[in-house]
Amino acid sequence: MQTTSDEPKGELVIQTIAMPKDTNPNGDIFGGWLMSQMDLGSGILAAKTAKARVVTVAMEGMSFLQPVRVGDTVACYAWVERIGRTSMTIPVEVWVRRFMDGRLVRVTRGVFTYVAIDEAGKPIAVKRQGVATLLSPDIS
Repeated sequence: MQTTSDEPKGELVIQTIAMPKDTNPNGDIFGGWLMSQMDLGSGILAAKTAKARVVTVAMEGMSFLQPVRVGDTVACYAWVERIGRTSMTIPVEVWVRRFMDGRLVRVTRGVFTYVAIDEAGKPIAVKRQGVATLLSPDIS
């Protein structure tokens, strides 16, 4: 089990609370809801990095390490791992602060790929000015 001995990596890109509307009939948080939060948060970082509109083009598989429960604070942390000509690879870790006891627990990780696009939806080069501060080469 992952607990506070680990710490989140990257930049906090989105934070929310898991609510009853995000559950299935058994009261478990939908994995798709969690993946949506990851996509939203990493998309914010991708757009900030590219200084352009971005679209999600791929997502590597993810494993759910721990459940997310109603009332947990869900926080997505992301960093830019690689920048290509038009694309960016952005790993995302999701941590929750447990509602009742306040423990910090990593619940999943995934890697998203984004492409920068213009107004017509055509790929464009990622603007690299100021990108060095967003890259985190020491983070594995």
